[in-house]
Parts: sequence; C-alpha cells; structure tokens
Amino acid sequence: MKKTIVLIILFTLFKAFSPSFAKEVTFTQEDRDRLIKLEVKVEEGFKMINQRIEDINKRIDDTKASLQKQIDDLKSFMLWGFGILFGGMGILIGFVIWDRRTALAPAIRKNKELEEREERLERALKELAKKDPKVEEALKNAGLL
Repeated sequence: MKKTIVLIILFTLFKAFSPSFAKEVTFTQEDRDRLIKLEVKVEEGFKMINQRIEDINKRIDDTKASLQKQIDDLKSFMLWGFGILFGGMGILIGFVIWDRRTALAPAIRKNKELEEREERLERALKELAKKDPKVEEALKNAGLL
C-alpha cells in the first residue's frame, strides 16, 4: 500500500516536470499585432515624455535668463544708489567746509583789526612812557616793558 502510494506520487511528479508533457504556447498574428501596437504606444509615450522634458528645460532656461536680468538690474540700481549717496555726502562735506570758511572770515578780519589796534596802543604807551616816569613804571608792573 505504501509502495503504491509512493509510486503514484513519483509518477505524478515525473509527469508534471517532464519536458515531453510541457505545452507549447502558440503565438498568433493577433498577439503579434497587439505587441506592435503596444510598442508604437510606448514609443509615442517616450516621445511625449521627451517633449515635456524639453519644454521644462526651456522654461527653466527662460527663468534663469529672467532671474539673471533681474539680478543685473538690482546690481545696477544699487550702484546708482551708492553713487548718489556718496556724491551727496561729498557735496555736503564741501558745503560744510565752504560755510565754515565763510562764517569764520568776518571773525578773522575782526581779530586782525583788534591786534593792529593793540599794537598801535602799545606803541603809543611806550612813547608816552619815555616822557612820563609814572606811565613807564605802570607798564613795567604790567610786564609790557
């Protein structure tokens, strides 16, 4: 009994794995046409994907060019801004120097007039001191002689 069961199992396994019992798959014209249609659709899909990739690359290039133009415009704007700022600062410094000279000129002129007057007074007192001993002593005490 055991032997027969083992033989049946072995025979069944041998039959299942035997190449002579394998069925040959037939490939019909309809299957071939389907494969050709599928191949055409895949090629068209690849063409569409390549076209989309090219379109995206073109958009990226356009965006890069636009961004570069904006950066150049910003650089130009900043250079102009700094030029105007530093030019204004230079003009302001020049105005301050000019104003200071203009404002000090009357004071310098008045100071020179007072120094000249002081020298004339001092000469007059020295001449007077030669004739009057009291004036001479007063000038010595003041440290002018």
